[in-house]
Amino acid sequence: MKRFEGRVSIVTGASQGIGETIARELAAEGAAVVLVDIQKDKLEAVARSIAESGGRAEARDADVCDPAAADRVAAAVAAAHGRIDHLVNNAGITRDTLLMRMKEEDWDAVLRVNLKGTFNFSRAVLRTMIGARYGRIVNIASVAGQMGNAGQTNYAASKAAVIAFAKSLAREVGSRAITVNAVAPGFIESAMTGALPEAVRKTYLDLIPLKKFGLPIDVANAVKFLLSDDAAYITGQVVSVNGGMYM
Repeated sequence: MKRFEGRVSIVTGASQGIGETIARELAAEGAAVVLVDIQKDKLEAVARSIAESGGRAEARDADVCDPAAADRVAAAVAAAHGRIDHLVNNAGITRDTLLMRMKEEDWDAVLRVNLKGTFNFSRAVLRTMIGARYGRIVNIASVAGQMGNAGQTNYAASKAAVIAFAKSLAREVGSRAITVNAVAPGFIESAMTGALPEAVRKTYLDLIPLKKFGLPIDVANAVKFLLSDDAAYITGQVVSVNGGMYM
């Protein structure tokens, strides 16, 4: 039997990158996966691809910043499936620059997506999870939220906040058999890291004991563990997937 057979998972920011990989992995393990993003065409393409591979997936285009949209998605999923077992708060953006040059709208945009989006969807699914006395919530944080990173005060602040959010919510809902954890990736291979100049890549690689960037599947594997029954006694924790960059 597949690990998540019969489970229903919501993954935000699922149209590409780490979110897409997490969604594909959960579907491969038997979950019915609800993909959430504002990029409707890309989202639907991922859902079709998962279905063509034998998985179950549905696309729900929604802006995580909008609490009403989060409520609508959660209500629709609960009505259609009768349950919501997993939430992966992955949606996130960057607006990098030094603080002296940072515009207020860039600060607000990053906090709105990364932190308020996490709040909106976590709150939206909780009633169903509490009623079922079962649930798993995983927030995708970042090594930047643990050690800081120059030029990313907004991003690092938002990711540190989703870690604190996970720890606090874990204390609130633990008595209902709901776990809340965070996964903090380091440098993960992506279009962004692939475009870095070789000298910059080397600088970052020198900080990583394993001497390589991670892959989206490395993050997805950590998420799958925290969503599984193997992690039933783990809550309020941060799993770092950074090759030893920050210990």
